[in-house]
Amino acid sequence: MTALPAPKLRHIYRVDAELDAPIDLGDTPQGHRRIIPWTGGRAEGPDFHAELLATGGADWQIVRPSGSSVADIRYTLKTDRGALLYVQSHGVRHGKPDVLARLAAGEDVDPSEYTFRTTVSIETAAPELAWLNDGVFIAVGARRRSGVSYDVYLVE
Repeated sequence: MTALPAPKLRHIYRVDAELDAPIDLGDTPQGHRRIIPWTGGRAEGPDFHAELLATGGADWQIVRPSGSSVADIRYTLKTDRGALLYVQSHGVRHGKPDVLARLAAGEDVDPSEYTFRTTVSIETAAPELAWLNDGVFIAVGARRRSGVSYDVYLVE
């Protein structure tokens, strides 16, 4: 059998998002549900620079009994040229219980102390960015005191 090509990662952008206070729905049949509104921010990359629009973007999050959280993130970017990008991410943040407790308490924790990874899909009608519609993307995230940052990569 012919060897398959090994995937490579190409950095597409970093998004730095500001967050509002979580809306805590409590223990639902799916788990402990929190909604964390994304209130604004920026995305910067080699192919575009964009504003994160405060149009209802949020992380519809489930916190597991272990302290791990399952992310369901949706947000909209508007590039400096006016193109709109609809972004969806799904993933998990996990780590040692004491590290997750520090994150939950709002402390700044070095991202090397926990794992925060998502899959990402991007939709756009902009012809110059149409290649994003067919991409397979992953992201590495980090929680900050007032927000969150993600580096988004195209899997080539």
